[in-house]
Amino acid sequence: MVVRRHTGRVVAVLAAASLVGAAAVGCSSGGGADAGSDAAVSAFTVKSPPGAAVLSGLPAAVVGSKIVVGDAKAPHTVTVYVDPRCPYCQKFEEGGATALADLAAAGKVKVEYQIASFLDGKLGGSGSVKAANALRASVDGGKGMFARFQAALFASQPGEETDGFTDANLLKLADSVPGLRTPAFEKAVKDTTHRDFVARSEKDFEAKASGTPTVLLDGKQVKDGALYERAAFTAALKAAGIG
Repeated sequence: MVVRRHTGRVVAVLAAASLVGAAAVGCSSGGGADAGSDAAVSAFTVKSPPGAAVLSGLPAAVVGSKIVVGDAKAPHTVTVYVDPRCPYCQKFEEGGATALADLAAAGKVKVEYQIASFLDGKLGGSGSVKAANALRASVDGGKGMFARFQAALFASQPGEETDGFTDANLLKLADSVPGLRTPAFEKAVKDTTHRDFVARSEKDFEAKASGTPTVLLDGKQVKDGALYERAAFTAALKAAGIG
């Protein structure tokens, strides 16, 4: 079975023709580690994604309910809807999205992130909200902080049904981004300082998209099949006149 992406209500599941009788399944909070369990927290492992040099040079700014990476005057816009707990968002960030950093660094695109948090309601826990809040807090750290922290967050993403994005683990993750873990960042994480931003971002996600990841190139949605491989996504970018 190939799970394509999360919707706000169900997970779209396609059974391969050879898997006759395979049942479609929905997004469930059953099974796996209990949300917030000690085992889930202790099992959290920080992973370092590639491309730190390029990511370090990318500015980020909060614009309404989105976080915009790159030059605001860039001629093209890539809009990305993600939920931090969505495993297929991780696949996009480690696949197609790897083509975006160099383009953003060259001033050819800006990338708008709309961060959803609906999976907390579906799976239990608060990891999506906490991660979205921490991502928003990273913007205040300056150039490169959001881009590097987000890359590390998805590279280190725990199992979907494991509520692993705790305050402690998010601060542990911030330690992997030099200069990010300041007293102000710690306070923002522990106090969920940006809860209003997180709520607005989720509300706007619900109004504009039906699942994650959803990616638009200058307003036109990219087919799911082009999201998870760098070559396929690069081809989609070029077809849209980007690159």
